[in-house]
Amino acid sequence: SSYSVSLVGPAPWGFRLQGGKDFNMPLSISRLNDNGKAARAHVGIGDVVLTIDGISTDGMTHLEAQNKIKACTGNLNMTLQR
Repeated sequence: SSYSVSLVGPAPWGFRLQGGKDFNMPLSISRLNDNGKAARAHVGIGDVVLTIDGISTDGMTHLEAQNKIKACTGNLNMTLQR
């Protein structure tokens, strides 16, 4: 099931991504920092990132996703799938 999360900025957001089009893997959460913003928002390890700030991650490379997240200086809005 998919769910939306809005993390209040600024970074660090407290998670690490893995995957992307260049790895032929869906973008997903590979690590959470203890008590980081993502962990406090109940983001789970292995959750797949469907959108970043309303933009679909379908076809996004790892670097593109990282840059899109870095560009979020206020809130970071993501749709994730458990």
